[in-house]
Amino acid sequence: MTYDFLKNFPQRMKNVGLYATLAGNITSRTKWNEYGFEKNNERINLVFSVLLFIMERSLREEICTLDDIAVFIDDINDEYYHKELSYDDCLSLSDFIVDVILSNEGRQMFFEGYDYEQGIFRTINIRYVKNRIVYSEGEVRRTSFLLTDDGYNLLLSTLEVESNLRISIQEMIFRLHLEKQSYDKAVDDIRNIFHHIRIQYQKIMDAMQRVRKNALDYSVGEYNAIQQEDLDVVAETKNKFEGYRQLVDNRVREFEERNIDAAGLTKEDAEKLKNLKRIGEYLDRTIDEHQKILSKHMDLKELYTKELESLSQVARIKRFSLRNDIYDRLLEEPEAIADLNIIFSPLFRADPDKIYNTDKVFIPHRVNRRKKEEEISENIEFDEALWEAEQKRLREEKRKRYESSLGFILREVCDKGRITLEDIRDKAGTDPGETERLIPDIDVFKEVMVELLKAKHIDIGEIKTERGEVITDSDEIFELNRMLLDLLEKYDKDRVIKAISIEKLEDPPVVFENVNTTDGRVRNIRCSNVRITADGL
Repeated sequence: MTYDFLKNFPQRMKNVGLYATLAGNITSRTKWNEYGFEKNNERINLVFSVLLFIMERSLREEICTLDDIAVFIDDINDEYYHKELSYDDCLSLSDFIVDVILSNEGRQMFFEGYDYEQGIFRTINIRYVKNRIVYSEGEVRRTSFLLTDDGYNLLLSTLEVESNLRISIQEMIFRLHLEKQSYDKAVDDIRNIFHHIRIQYQKIMDAMQRVRKNALDYSVGEYNAIQQEDLDVVAETKNKFEGYRQLVDNRVREFEERNIDAAGLTKEDAEKLKNLKRIGEYLDRTIDEHQKILSKHMDLKELYTKELESLSQVARIKRFSLRNDIYDRLLEEPEAIADLNIIFSPLFRADPDKIYNTDKVFIPHRVNRRKKEEEISENIEFDEALWEAEQKRLREEKRKRYESSLGFILREVCDKGRITLEDIRDKAGTDPGETERLIPDIDVFKEVMVELLKAKHIDIGEIKTERGEVITDSDEIFELNRMLLDLLEKYDKDRVIKAISIEKLEDPPVVFENVNTTDGRVRNIRCSNVRITADGL
């Protein structure tokens, strides 16, 4: 089985190795104790501070000698770390950090990353700093240190790219790969963008769950941050991705308009066409995720506002303790019990006496049949586990209705290889039970047919590969590709079906009679005739 997401894995391990190798060098040395740095977190923070100092000097093209680094360490130690270090100690410490930690005493550092395409480990060389000879005032020969590309990559991956810019940067790289027609790289780019947007959607759902449990545990700062992230994601990418979707459709159409059979395409063109279609599918999913984020963005805003208003109303209720405010005080001053009726008399106040109001004499009399209802207060306990279980049961019932409808269609397709909606109507019309399985209700049947028509051509191999690559929402009630694979395992046990094609016909509409609607009514529905073909049978 081929996993496309494992391509270029050594490059990923290059980034991991930059951290792992440096962390290993820092934590394995005991000389730190001589300078008073006994905790690993202090050591790591100091090394990265020195790296940032070297980077700033490198970017400004200034000399960065051991003396300069020693002055920097001396300054931050006096203000932050408060270790008992003299200037000579700081000079020795700077030499230890640069020569031993960052340069590994002149020995080559490397990290091994597994190449899944070749099935071997590849050695990845790592180097954080380099040096050059400079001449300061008086023609004194000095050694100046500066960062290598590995050093820049290490530091730039820590903070320099903020979270709200990551999608923009990836989108820019994706656009460049599309322009250069590097579609294999563009597939990886759009997959990463989709995953970032899906993560943002999951963050919103987690935030809503926290607000439901206790709004006070979710700070205003966190709420403002996630709201801003939502707006950045939606504003930055949606319109651009719709443009990319149109561009990809046009390029796919160019391939198809050549009237060349897929078997006649060159290997390179066939790979490009395949990657273009996958890019289009990911773009569709990305645009759908934008819509979900926008919807949940408003839901979170409404939920958070409602929960805070409810808490503020509770805070306005004035409460008092019977034990502290009455019982304990009566024990301290028993003579006050004579005036106890003053406190409790409002609780036993009778209805006021009725008086005759002459103003009401000339008002037309209306019979008031409403009876005075007794006020009943009860404590209602909300069991979240039971509520979740009930919601899960309802989702499962609805999912079964979708499986029933789609399963009926797939069963007929697997049996005959090619079938139309009219044939399906004739088959189901002979048995009311079959009709109910095909159309549990109109909305379910309509959504199944709409999704099939939108798909047009479903490559079974591709969606199997995508299921292994993409993180899907397990709570989604109906997702065509995933449900299609599950049902094919039942109806196509020999795995002979390679693809399914759906085509809208110009025939007269197909009429289904006496179909149940969602609200329980019975009506007739008219549908365009559709031909469904299974390739491979």
